[in-house]
Amino acid sequence: MTNQRGTNMVLTTFMLPAGYHKDSWRMDGSRSEELGNFEFVKDLTLMAEAAKLDAVFFGDIAHANTVFRGDIKMNGFYEPMTTLAALAAVTKNIGLIGTISTSFYEPYNVARLLAGVDQMSGGRAGWNIVTSSDGFENFGLTEAPDPATRYRRATEFVEVVQRLWDSWDDDAVINNKETGFYVDTDRLHTIDHAGEFFRVRGPLPGPRSPQGRPVLVQAGSSGPGVELGTSVADGIYTAQPLLEPSQKFYADFKAKAAAKGRDPELIKIIPGILPILGDTQAEADELAEHLANNIHMENGRKQVGADLKLDLSSLDLNESIPAEWFSEDPARGSRYHLYRAKSVDGGMTLRELIVDLARSTGHQWMAGTPSAIADRMIEWFEGRACDGFNLNAPFNPGGFALICDKLVPELVERGYFRSEYEGTTLRENLGLPYPARSGAAV
Repeated sequence: MTNQRGTNMVLTTFMLPAGYHKDSWRMDGSRSEELGNFEFVKDLTLMAEAAKLDAVFFGDIAHANTVFRGDIKMNGFYEPMTTLAALAAVTKNIGLIGTISTSFYEPYNVARLLAGVDQMSGGRAGWNIVTSSDGFENFGLTEAPDPATRYRRATEFVEVVQRLWDSWDDDAVINNKETGFYVDTDRLHTIDHAGEFFRVRGPLPGPRSPQGRPVLVQAGSSGPGVELGTSVADGIYTAQPLLEPSQKFYADFKAKAAAKGRDPELIKIIPGILPILGDTQAEADELAEHLANNIHMENGRKQVGADLKLDLSSLDLNESIPAEWFSEDPARGSRYHLYRAKSVDGGMTLRELIVDLARSTGHQWMAGTPSAIADRMIEWFEGRACDGFNLNAPFNPGGFALICDKLVPELVERGYFRSEYEGTTLRENLGLPYPARSGAAV
């Protein structure tokens, strides 16, 4: 098959050094003793850059609640901005995307932090925009605001950050040693923002970043998340385990973006996939079984219960969660309803659900040969279910090495991924144009 779309897949990786498959850190060779250390995450990032991936993507959790449930996969061991700044010094081409919650920060600090990473990396920074539903006790509140309030704050937050990134003209730095003027201050602009949540004067203390603005990605498939993403995001991280619903999400999202005057081809839809690779199908299946055998079932019970906000302590592992225990409230979020469908419609027992969620957390997963997994990815790409994938390494470093050494070369050979970087900035490598400045107050 030849590439019918004529463009490369977007390939990023969710950088979870403990491994995306829960409890894979228990495997031999996991380097779990190095979690939180720089050398481990540097080695994984250099592996990703050698494979010419578009970006490494760091999530973030600003609390220890998951650790109490025995889950160290999603953790705060690597605070994104400090980690990305360190990685900027040891990489040359790969994009550096980090999560910052609009619930726990202020726009001016976020604009400055990301602009700094973008400057230090030569234009390779990206921001994963999220709101938070947990951890507010660490920030002076007793409970999370309702979703509508969180997304109103997020929308205003992103607007302020973008205006701050545009508060210097592209040519504001004149560096004139003869006149003694480094900056033409007439080309700096206040933003004088006064909104529901923030009052910000501006401008930023430093110049516009090498790629104009850091790339904006957003993870959220709920109604408010889609509204925000269709308005501002360059890329969308989404959990889509099935082909036809993913095609519908893709078409609907792009149509909503187009209705807002945006070019839908410039917004990249990037679902996650967890590939468990073997040279034969039997070898891949054996590895999948080995990974499943490492799952701590009672911790898994706590984790699934926390995700679903259900007390599962009385349920036998071989029973299914009763349908009446679930809510049909759409405000519970897209992943909640994915889990509900697997349990109620799919008939999964609690044990099966624990294993499935340990592998996927709502994303699709597949055990197979590089050729078979590439076939699946190409089917989705050509079928307009996505513009690429966020690669979730089942275990590290070995599982990620299999992705970089076997799966990515298969996609390159078939003409669906690059063999060399096209440019030096993340925008260039994603095929995104340099953004014009938005207007700002004088």
